[in-house]
Amino acid sequence: MTTKPIIKQEQIRQASGLLDKARNIVITCHMTPDGDAIGSSLGLARVLNAAGFRASVVTPDTPPHALDFLPGICDVYIASRFADGGRAILSAADLVFCLDYNGLKRIDRLAPALEASKAPRIMIDHHLDPENMADVMISHPEASSTSFLVYHFLKQLGLDNLMDADAATCIYTGMLTDTGHFSYNSNDPEIYLVIADLLRKGLDKDDVFTKAWNTNSVNRLRICGYAQCHNMTLLPHHRMALITLSRDELDEFGYVKGDTEGLVNRPLSIPGIVYSIYLREDEKNYVKVSMRSTGDFPVNKICEERFGGGGHLNAAGGEFDGSLTEAIDAVLAALPDYDRYLPDEEAVESCPQKTVE
Repeated sequence: MTTKPIIKQEQIRQASGLLDKARNIVITCHMTPDGDAIGSSLGLARVLNAAGFRASVVTPDTPPHALDFLPGICDVYIASRFADGGRAILSAADLVFCLDYNGLKRIDRLAPALEASKAPRIMIDHHLDPENMADVMISHPEASSTSFLVYHFLKQLGLDNLMDADAATCIYTGMLTDTGHFSYNSNDPEIYLVIADLLRKGLDKDDVFTKAWNTNSVNRLRICGYAQCHNMTLLPHHRMALITLSRDELDEFGYVKGDTEGLVNRPLSIPGIVYSIYLREDEKNYVKVSMRSTGDFPVNKICEERFGGGGHLNAAGGEFDGSLTEAIDAVLAALPDYDRYLPDEEAVESCPQKTVE
């Protein structure tokens, strides 16, 4: 069996026309890039470079160190490390790809540079409600990951023959991480046809799983254990779990970006818990909000309506300007408005550390 084309042929024709006129290509992704953002970007860059283009990846800020194993990550241009914020590299571009984001606010300090660029844009994304921000808008909210879409984009362009083991590793990493190791949003049989093809191209999926999902630093193990033991609150009436970490607690454990990746998913293993919220105080008066859920509970609605963010039905994020205490209060105040989305009652295990009614 082979994969079915999912991107409209007219969009492929338009993208092909833009590529024909391009030489210098810049690939951008969202701030605080995750495995899908970086994986799709690096995978696309590797294939385009193999096709004779000069393709580079620009990120608003530093990718998590947990993704340091990805081929090509050392060549990523990190805008936050340079005063011009990526303006020079974007101004020289003939074509810009916008991967894994649906609005310019998602690229933070890169937004003014991208707006100033005269290069045409191709957006490939799987988030809801995209802004009209590109010449070619490839938007598939039903897709499990942007990496999945990038695979199809390359295949439909006829460039999949240039996809080697390194490109396959990057694309698979994005697919793996954006589905929680294929534990949610991953029932589409097409996903596994793509993986089969990536394996034929040299992907070592067991090695990627170990590096992306099952490798921990000492500090990562300690901070996640501390958070679950001391800072996890269960709210049985709302079928929700809340985990928090303050800036002081992060500093105490020597936190680096990526150390708490996946922490928000852990409470979903508790019978009866429908959704989980993780609040991380990155700076004083700035809190990062992450949410995950099971079934049809729409955490994206909470993030969109209350925390200026968004995402997918079962995985979303946002931010809160204020103290961690104020962020907790905002979460608790919002909960009753979303109880209508809860499924039928199921017992929630007791939490000996904290339980809030």
